This record gives sequence, C-alpha cells and structure tokens, in this order.
Amino acid sequence: MADAAPQTYIDKTPTAVRSKRRILLELAVSYSLIMLVIWTPRPWQKHLWWVAAAAVLVTAAMSFDGFKPMGLHAANFFKSIWIAGVALLLAAIAIFVAIHLDTLRLPPGGARAFIKTYWAYALWSGVQQLLLQGFFLPRFIGISKSQGYAALLAATLFALAHLPNPILTPVTFIWGLAACLFFLHYRTLFPLALAHAILGITIAITIPGPVDHNMRVGYGYLIYHRPAPPSVPLLKP
Repeated sequence: MADAAPQTYIDKTPTAVRSKRRILLELAVSYSLIMLVIWTPRPWQKHLWWVAAAAVLVTAAMSFDGFKPMGLHAANFFKSIWIAGVALLLAAIAIFVAIHLDTLRLPPGGARAFIKTYWAYALWSGVQQLLLQGFFLPRFIGISKSQGYAALLAATLFALAHLPNPILTPVTFIWGLAACLFFLHYRTLFPLALAHAILGITIAITIPGPVDHNMRVGYGYLIYHRPAPPSVPLLKP
C-alpha cells in the first residue's frame, strides 16, 4: 500500500516533507531507544545513552529545517517570558510550604554551592524541552489531525518516560501538555526551558528524597535505597 500524502512537521514553516510511515518509524525508533536507556541498569545504560543520543541527532539532522522551527530564536521571547515568571511564583509557593513542613533541602554553601549542584540539571532541562518541542511534537503534528492532539500525544510520551515515579509522572504530563501548547503559540523554546529548570529544581529541593527517590525514573527509581538513619551512640553508664 502506498504511503499517505506527505505532510509538513509544523504548519507555516519551511519544513522538510516526510511520509507518515517515515515519521512513525522515526518516532518508534527514537522513543524506544530512550525508554531502553531509562530501564537499563548500569553500566550498560551509559553505552545505550550514547546510542540513543546518536540516533536522535542523526534523525534530526536528516530532517533539519533550521533553528527557527525548533524554537531556537529570540522572537517572542519577551512576550512569553511570563511563563518563567509563573514558574517562579509556583516555586516560591512550594518553598514556602516546604519551609513550614520542614522538607526544604538546600545544598550547604550558599549560592555558589547551589549553582554547582544544579547547573547541569538546568542544561538538561533545556535538552528535554528541545527533544519534546523540537523533535517529538513536530513529528506528531505531521501525523495528527490537529495540533492539540499532537500536543497531547507528545505530553503522554513525556510523562511515560518518567514512570514509575508517582510525583514526576503526573507533573511532567501537565507540564508537557502546557509547554507544547505554549510552544505552538509562541514558537520559542527558551522561556520553556527556563521554566522547566525552575520547576524541576523546586521539586528537587522541596520533595524529600524518599518520596520521589531523588527524582529518579525507570530502573533507577526501582533500585533506590533510602539513606540509612544516623546511628545513635550508646550511652555509657
């Protein structure tokens, strides 16, 4: 049977034309490799990570249409920066609650230690948004009847990648759907990456490790071990 009529990845942009069959193959291979990395124990996980990263990069390069369709541009940045502002407000509320519940966990050493601890996560937040909005979302648009349905599919895959974490799975679905809809409206990635970093770091410092297993997902979540309680020296008579 012949392939369905080619469709563009994102409407109103000079995107490369791909058939539905090819888009489905790209989605299946890329997401399967990502899930394999998430559910594989070390040391094999590290090797598979590079395989998955290479596969996504090659796939993206084969259909590369420029940085603008991926949201890597400054247009609408100031119009959409309110998204990061809302993330800051939610972070402030969460920190306020955590202080009263005595669950706030800040790395000792002040601002320098905080940056040293979370700068890598902030970069990873941007990579995740690039994967979600720059890779998966446009491909779902290429095979979906509506952009809203494509956003729902992308958010679902994003949330499934965070199983079985009971905190991150619903949070990433809500954020993934909102971020995709915001991206379709503003077509810029930077405020979304910033908001993702703010919300993720907020979860890290306000939710106790034993509750969300230090934000681990997949196999890492299952093998998490609670830290041993501090030993209490015996009192000598």
